[in-house]
Amino acid sequence: MQKITIAIDGYSSCGKSTLAKALAFRLGYKYIDTGAMYRAVTLYALRHNLIDDAGIINHEELLKALPEIEIHFKLNPETHISDVILNEEDVEREIRTMKVSGLVSKVSAIKEVREKMVVLQRNMGKRKGVIMDGRDIGTHVFPKAELKLFMTADPEVRAKRRQDEYSSKGQYFSLEEVKHSLMQRDHEDINRKESPLIKAEDAIVLDNSELSREEQLDYVLKLISDLQFISREEQSHH
Repeated sequence: MQKITIAIDGYSSCGKSTLAKALAFRLGYKYIDTGAMYRAVTLYALRHNLIDDAGIINHEELLKALPEIEIHFKLNPETHISDVILNEEDVEREIRTMKVSGLVSKVSAIKEVREKMVVLQRNMGKRKGVIMDGRDIGTHVFPKAELKLFMTADPEVRAKRRQDEYSSKGQYFSLEEVKHSLMQRDHEDINRKESPLIKAEDAIVLDNSELSREEQLDYVLKLISDLQFISREEQSHH
């Protein structure tokens, strides 16, 4: 079966990474969580005092530090999922905090940061057989991806999912706090100048407000199967 590139875009807390991981496991593909890469840059900036208490980023110093920021993924033998490695340190847990979540949109809006991450992402996806999720994968990183999905869900559903995710990691926030954080993030993602969150024209919208994980996985596996069938049909006619 010929391997393809799968681009999954959409709003935060729509289950993009959950779906991407499940697909990668079923297909034997490589999963790249591009949002985690921006989170790693945000964590680096926080650790090096490049973001002050008011959330103001020291752009000049962050741009100077960019060449020193190395990010890659390493398979975790316990979870069977790729963890984010920042300068040889596994930072998977640290990048998922509310503090990083609240600042990552500002960091990812910086042109030079996006340029560096896009180069890394394209290199990771060169050999096909890759699933990437993020905000601009189908529109900017891999505009020629064979399958593009745009995920969305009801804001209440998304807030509850994110709240549950925080709780499972021992971080407790009210539903209102989480919802406010999500809405703010959406606003920043949609309105930023560099590669804003928009649906690619040829992306398939997947609203999973009322779908179980198994239902959405089955739906996308069928899309892939149909795509590969069409591809085989086209080849047989040439």
